Order: sequence, then C-alpha cells, then structure tokens
Amino acid sequence: MDDIHAPTVSSGPTSGGYTNGVPKEQLSLQELMAEKDRVEAELKALGQVLDSHGVHMNTGLTTFDGFPRSDIDVPQIRTTRARIIRLKNDYKELMSRIEKGLHEHHARLAEQAQNGTAADDRAQAEQSAPPVALEAPFAKVNSVVPGSPADEAGLKAGDSITKFGWVDWTNHERLGRVAEAVSQNEGIPIAVKALRPSSSGGPAVTVQMQLTPRRNWGGRGLLGCHLLPL
Repeated sequence: MDDIHAPTVSSGPTSGGYTNGVPKEQLSLQELMAEKDRVEAELKALGQVLDSHGVHMNTGLTTFDGFPRSDIDVPQIRTTRARIIRLKNDYKELMSRIEKGLHEHHARLAEQAQNGTAADDRAQAEQSAPPVALEAPFAKVNSVVPGSPADEAGLKAGDSITKFGWVDWTNHERLGRVAEAVSQNEGIPIAVKALRPSSSGGPAVTVQMQLTPRRNWGGRGLLGCHLLPL
C-alpha cells in the first residue's frame, strides 16, 4: 500500500524560480515583499483548509488497521500538506533574498552618505525602500519552561521576538497569528528571530533559532513558553 501520509508532489519551489514570468533573482525588493505577502496569505488559507478538517501537518490519515480514514477528505489533505511544504520552501528563499536586499540597500545608503551624495537622492532612495521596521519586536518572552521545545530551541526569558515564521510586527494581531503558525507547524521547525539583552549592558544582540512545536514533551502547550505582546 502506498504511504498515505506522503505528499502527492515533491517539495521545492512552487514556481521554478519565477514570479509572474520574472526570475526571482531579478525581482526588486518591493516585488519580493509583495511576493512574501502573497505566500503568507496562501499559507494562511491552506492552514484554514486543514483546520476545517480538524487536522494538522502530522495528523494520521489512516485507521488503526492501515486503511484511509473515512471521516475526512484524505486526498485534499494530502494535496494541501504538499502545497504547504512547497510554499514554506519558497518562503524561506524569499526571506533570504529580502534580507540580502535590505543589507544591500543600507550599504548603498551608507556609501552615498560617505561620498556626500545629495540629500534629495538619499531621500528618494529611502522612500522607495521597504520599512526598516520589518525587524521591530512584537512580543516578549515572559517565561520558558525547562525541557520544553522553546527551551531546547534556545529561547530565553527576556528575549524580544522580531520574527516567528511568517509572523512579524505588521501582522501578528495581538499574537493571534503566532498561535496560528504554531498550530499549522506541529512537528515542523519554525524560524524564529529575537533580540536578546546584552549581559554587559550593551546593545541587544540578534539571535536566530529553529523552534519545533510538539506535544508530549512533559508540559502544557506546544511551545512551553509564555509570550506577551508589545
């Protein structure tokens, strides 16, 4: 019998490296941001499809004796899961390109300032760039349970979350989207970025980690930490 839990299509970029017929490496920063929003919206919609069936990415699709469950639409769930996997690959690539684009943009601004570029040119460049506040913190870690998934990932009390998968300060909706991302990614690593206070009293440092929501770790919830909105 075929593995009913396996995706029906292989994971990988959904568009072969193209967006609207344009190679992704040729997209502007603004176009990459627009594509990021599109992928996030589709991931949200696909998550709602799984929610409508009462399943997540790791829910079993067979009965105890190995037959497909009759209470859910197994083919649709398999197709939805496969699409989610592929979109997450796309999203990871997009965020990498966006981060690179932001670094290049600020490097250009610094070079222009150093070379005495006219103020109106700098203003025009800044106006055309995405807001730097993309990395603004939106949640603070109030506590972390020892031995929990959050603890194993390296999250610490006092950290300020700036990215939680596809969630950032612009769309977290009082952390409602964080809960949504967690439920959609049970058993799947989520990229988390946070600002951590310096022990020496200097500027906060950026830390990155992979946090995998899971059950049966010995405590409540899928993360084992308490977040407060900022």
